[in-house]
Amino acid sequence: QVQLVESGGGLVQAGGSLRLSCAASGRTFSTYAMGWFRQAPGKEREFVAAIRWSGSSTYAADSVKGRFTISRDNAKNTVYLQMNSLKPEDTAVYYCAAGYYSGSTYYPLGDAYWGQGTQVTVSS
Repeated sequence: QVQLVESGGGLVQAGGSLRLSCAASGRTFSTYAMGWFRQAPGKEREFVAAIRWSGSSTYAADSVKGRFTISRDNAKNTVYLQMNSLKPEDTAVYYCAAGYYSGSTYYPLGDAYWGQGTQVTVSS
């Protein structure tokens, strides 16, 4: 099992940047694919980006493609989400989750493999 803690959220103006971090405890971090999700008020949680355990392949949702980049450092047990050109519609609580790939599709594991979330607010 792995415990996840997100950080790096905050208030930023539209067009600005933030880098989120997700620090994992446990020796098995490098065996998990990792993903970022977000949930805006009144909306369902949505997928943002995912990365394979090796970092060899990443995937981002169309809504953030070209603006957000997911990366990981297995030596530091950390996955990152670099967010550039932020828009007010990116405002949400951002969560990281451990998961796995089946073929080319990322699936998060159950609730015990999610962090507590970090708030990102983008002002116009």
